[in-house]
Amino acid sequence: MADNTLTSKHIEIAETFVRLYVFLTQYIDRCEDEAARKEYPEAELQKHLGETRAKMMEILKVNPVVKGKVEKECERVLALGSKCLMGGTEKVAALDVLGAERVILKNKTIALSDLLAVYRAL
Repeated sequence: MADNTLTSKHIEIAETFVRLYVFLTQYIDRCEDEAARKEYPEAELQKHLGETRAKMMEILKVNPVVKGKVEKECERVLALGSKCLMGGTEKVAALDVLGAERVILKNKTIALSDLLAVYRAL
């Protein structure tokens, strides 16, 4: 039974990471594409992102180093997105950096999805 509990916890952690990175990627998509902003209401995205982020921070409280890294990553993406949505001269630079952040999030999501699939198979 202890192994099942540990496996369930690992699944929950991996699922939460994947959800967080998917929501951050959707946030970036909304910054880059007007159609994406219309397709997924801002309030709904912010609600899901906020809930998932809070859950992730609660899970990561056992490791302050990782928690700090994830928190900085979230703050960076949200700050860049805010600059992008405001427009002006900062938008172009923010879009370039957001593109790089999107690639990083995509790679993390792929790796975590693979890990999640292994956990689920245990």
